[in-house]
Amino acid sequence: MFAVYASEPNPADPLASLVVGERDTPTPPPGWVSVSVRAASLNMHDLWTLRGVGIKPEQFPMILGCDGAGVLEDGTEVVLHSVIGDPDWGGDETLDPKRTLLTEKHQGSFAETIVVPRRNALPKPAGLTFAEAACMGTAWLTAYRMLFVKSGLRPGQTMLVQGASGGVATALIQLGVAAGFRVWVTGRSEEKRALAKQLGAHEAFESGARLPERVDGVFETVGKATWSHTMKSLKPGGIVVISGATTGDASAAELQRLFFLQLRVVGSTMGTREELADLLKFCDLAGVRPQIGAELPFERAAEGLKAMLDGDVAGKIVLSRDAG
Repeated sequence: MFAVYASEPNPADPLASLVVGERDTPTPPPGWVSVSVRAASLNMHDLWTLRGVGIKPEQFPMILGCDGAGVLEDGTEVVLHSVIGDPDWGGDETLDPKRTLLTEKHQGSFAETIVVPRRNALPKPAGLTFAEAACMGTAWLTAYRMLFVKSGLRPGQTMLVQGASGGVATALIQLGVAAGFRVWVTGRSEEKRALAKQLGAHEAFESGARLPERVDGVFETVGKATWSHTMKSLKPGGIVVISGATTGDASAAELQRLFFLQLRVVGSTMGTREELADLLKFCDLAGVRPQIGAELPFERAAEGLKAMLDGDVAGKIVLSRDAG
């Protein structure tokens, strides 16, 4: 079958390991199902896989793609949940020490067919296209958990999203606006700030700019480049929810500010199957649809991955069977 995969780990030049070619069609083991993939979205995790981060060398070659939407053999339209846990684990699968994501142990979604545990194929709402649904499993689920499960913020309060144009950031903007938060964002360029305003953000500021007032919560995926600004932007008792650090670890934790203002720092990773189901219902009911910056055929995966590597994104990049 056709597939887009990493042939080997390449920390220095990740795109050099990218192959657009053929792989064996998988056969589902007991309790698993085959999904004919119609669309799949790109994530930073795909670049980490190409670099060999979070995956053992013997796991290569590895088909890329954490997210996707497609059709079961009986015609049911489904959305993939990419967190695969131990079948014996009870409770929140994101806390399962044996959990894994698609492309870490199991082959990913950038292919004609993927096999996943039956519970990891959720019904797709009819109101979402395959391309839109393919954005939900990683970036949008991460944003949903950060905002509605981890932050403890209430509608009407002010939230700041650091970095205006990535997949998680655009999801946070759209979810926050739909849920009644006052949404502020930062962005490195006028174009990125304009995109945030287009998506409904109430205010957009230059990266590191002094805000008109301190905020109730900050949502972080950037790390080192924005951490000091994040800590300075919080009200006493405020919270920062962090799900990534694309620019590296913070050079200073700013512990004096942390304890004196009684700030809270909460980590968040992905989300549960139940949270994904709720996210899909919320988007369907509220009419919220992901910002898709580019929709490409699977054969042009390298183009999408390079744009992500260069930071040239405006929402999600989607690979689609329907793209020209």
